Amino acid sequence: MWNRRELQRKIEEWLHEDLGYGDITTMSTIPESEQGVGILYAKEAGIVAGLQIAQQVFETVDPDLNFTAKVEEGARVEYGQQIAEVSGSVRSILSGERLALNLMQRLSAIATKTSEYAQAVAGTKARVVDTRKTTPGMRFLEKYAVRVGGGHNHRFALYDAVMIKDNHIKGAGGIAQAVAAARAAIPHTMTVEVEAETLGQVQEALNAGADIIMLDNMSNEKMVEAVQLIAGRALVEASGGVNLETIGSIAKTGVDIISVGALTHSVKAFDISLDLNTRKR
Repeated sequence: MWNRRELQRKIEEWLHEDLGYGDITTMSTIPESEQGVGILYAKEAGIVAGLQIAQQVFETVDPDLNFTAKVEEGARVEYGQQIAEVSGSVRSILSGERLALNLMQRLSAIATKTSEYAQAVAGTKARVVDTRKTTPGMRFLEKYAVRVGGGHNHRFALYDAVMIKDNHIKGAGGIAQAVAAARAAIPHTMTVEVEAETLGQVQEALNAGADIIMLDNMSNEKMVEAVQLIAGRALVEASGGVNLETIGSIAKTGVDIISVGALTHSVKAFDISLDLNTRKR
């Protein structure tokens, strides 16, 4: 999931960015005593993610607000379907509205996109994973949304796995040298992944004892050859040029993992609105 304290710190920071010294419009137009209900609803079909996060936003603005989810996290919703409602002080609802919606729209977009990719590889052994191409400060939430959508996470950051890419290979003097240096420096529990652009590099990575070999921008035909060459001695990851039109055929090459930067770096916000259409006095 996520660290609630870390999320709370982020929410307070984001609210400060948006509210500053107060919501001038709301404070000047809405009586302090006004109570109401805000209805969150989907304006397109897709997968909902971030309900608990939206709840934490509203509760941070005003602990007396009552947030009720109308669907489960990860549920598919249709256009016009109610997602949640928040009741209490109208001032508080409107002050928390934008941050709550921004977060839910971003995470639901990622979950929806991930679900599309996961469905495209259904029936194969390949799993869809994300990358580090995330919004700064939002990675833990965006990677959470990938899981909600049926995908899996790659390494979280630079510190939790070794991924030797082309520039590391150049700097170290070769694949063998890079892998040997990494093995000497890391715990035995940590994996080593090597990026390979050619079948020759795949063989070098195998000889060096890589745990995972990433096939970077290879044609499907070359990936089939690489999978046969590796023959189960390492996990095989495909990367580069992956989209919804190509992922199905990539999965059929026999790779174990397909990493997709588009899950997080270029999604369009999922459309969610809040309507203050019911009032209690």
